[in-house]
Amino acid sequence: MNITIYDVAREANVSMATVSRVVNGNPNVKPVTRKKVLEVIERLGYRPNAVARGLASKKTTTVGVIIPDISNIFFAELARGIEDIATMYKYNIILSNSDQNKDKEFHLLNTMLGKQVDGIVFMGGNISADHVEEFEKSPVPIVLAGSIEESNQIPSVNIDYEQAVFESVNEFIEKGHKNIAFVVGPLHEPKNALKKLKGYQRALQEAGLPYNEELVVEGDYTYDSGMEAVEKLLEASERPTAILVGADEMALGVVHGAEDKGYTIPDDFEVITSDNTRLSLMVRPQLTTVVQPLYDIGAVAMRLLTKLMNKEKTSEHIVVLPHRIEHRQSTK
Repeated sequence: MNITIYDVAREANVSMATVSRVVNGNPNVKPVTRKKVLEVIERLGYRPNAVARGLASKKTTTVGVIIPDISNIFFAELARGIEDIATMYKYNIILSNSDQNKDKEFHLLNTMLGKQVDGIVFMGGNISADHVEEFEKSPVPIVLAGSIEESNQIPSVNIDYEQAVFESVNEFIEKGHKNIAFVVGPLHEPKNALKKLKGYQRALQEAGLPYNEELVVEGDYTYDSGMEAVEKLLEASERPTAILVGADEMALGVVHGAEDKGYTIPDDFEVITSDNTRLSLMVRPQLTTVVQPLYDIGAVAMRLLTKLMNKEKTSEHIVVLPHRIEHRQSTK
């Protein structure tokens, strides 16, 4: 039997408005009345209807999270930060995988808006002008987490990807490396083409080193694409002595691909990776890495969203968190 607010009000001999005030924590209820209503709620097993409450209050305390692939450890760690802060502020999460498919991303966006979510955290590699147009039409705030949008119109939380790559390449240059490879993620994504690749090119240029297209290999963040990248790099006219990798899973592929060919890390190739997920510690040698505060990116994005949903003042809508390089055994 579905117990309703009407049943509770009748059993407690109070108005439905009084039951509603008790359920919502309104202080304007006499203690004796509150106690009586709570006892009836407990006895009948009443569970407030979140949808009905949302329609009445214009808030559902629900947030939509659109993520490319929850099985990817990079996004899983971001999602954990989002979920923890959402719980702290008493928001429920609807989590959906978009598979980096633009049509599916828009479908999920509209589905979540149809479910009356109060806000959305969006993660995606390729935030296009079409995305920005859809986001700006949204009746609720949207925040990007770990995702670059060129115009900076949409609130976002990231690190300075260009500077992180620049510093990583400089580490190699300072050690005397001249042939430095870059296994980068998909170049149709702004984060890779406009930020990371630019940082790589800037470091070479400032050191007076030539840019060699043979040493830039495009991967798709997977282990297999890291293995394939090694094959291509070994065919280059000038074999690299140092490799920067744009994602941890790809970096594992690079390390294992090199070892399968009889090379050792870091003696034959020094390797720096980019995410500092648990994967960077689970391989031998453990990987030197750019430390992206993945959990913090998710947490700060969710906190920014709570401020926007509650129309609080925010000092900035484009948040850039600090990064650093953690030295481990894949570099000398």
